[in-house]
Amino acid sequence: MSLGAARLVWRDVAEETARRLGGAGMADAAKQARRLVEQASGYEGGEYFAGLATAPTGRQVAYLDSMLARRLAGEPLQYVLGRWGFRGLDLMVGPAVLIPRPETEVLAGLAVEELARRGSPGGLAVDLGTGSGAVGLAIAAECETARVVLTDLSSEALAVARANLAGLGRAAVRVSACQGSWFGALPEELTGAVDVVASNPPYVPQHQPLPPEVADWEPAVALRGGPDGLDGTRRILAEAPRWLRPGGAVLLELSPEQMDAARAIATAGGLVVEAIHPDLAGRDRVLQCRSR
Repeated sequence: MSLGAARLVWRDVAEETARRLGGAGMADAAKQARRLVEQASGYEGGEYFAGLATAPTGRQVAYLDSMLARRLAGEPLQYVLGRWGFRGLDLMVGPAVLIPRPETEVLAGLAVEELARRGSPGGLAVDLGTGSGAVGLAIAAECETARVVLTDLSSEALAVARANLAGLGRAAVRVSACQGSWFGALPEELTGAVDVVASNPPYVPQHQPLPPEVADWEPAVALRGGPDGLDGTRRILAEAPRWLRPGGAVLLELSPEQMDAARAIATAGGLVVEAIHPDLAGRDRVLQCRSR
């Protein structure tokens, strides 16, 4: 940024950061600049505007410069910051896991509602392909007595989920993490004992183009779901009846264009399709099924 700390205050740094981001054609440059300045300065939330009048140190400006260079090179803001919010959780994120998105907050909320609807304490939820742990940890944080199992095939992703689990507080004692492919990660004693399965499986078709910020940075194994994007969905829906309690629910985040095909797969596998829920933009996003 070629800005020294002398005679500058954070407001000057924030304005220059926004100018650089905007000049690179990035949307929401002012919002992104604020997130970078908050990270570098330590002034977050309600402290941010008061902090704008204070002077940064040279080390803080150097830190901001390094983050800005990464962002201008195309690295997603969430990875640059190393953290991102999800339903009130502050999650560690990095290139081993998908960036938590608002659509997935809808999935987590529906899982919380499903456990609450069962009307009895406890309950067992499984977050298949957990990535950062976002869905499962949100369930554990919001359902005071629920047990949660996080699974992922990737050891690197599961390491991120475990790091986020360590920051969950008292709820962490009700969460376990298992490595493996879909239900194959679960111990056999959970057969027929699961109340809710929630998953955001890879659902992008293999050859569908993606924006460079996604394709070049986020893990392909967590994005690409085979020729039609439904490889993981087929596995989950085929195996779910064996693991669910009678009346247990499966909630899957998918692409709107896949809902008809996913509905047919679920029905063929013996599940009852109850609902298709919209995301915040009103698009079909979460398939809800139930065991008989």
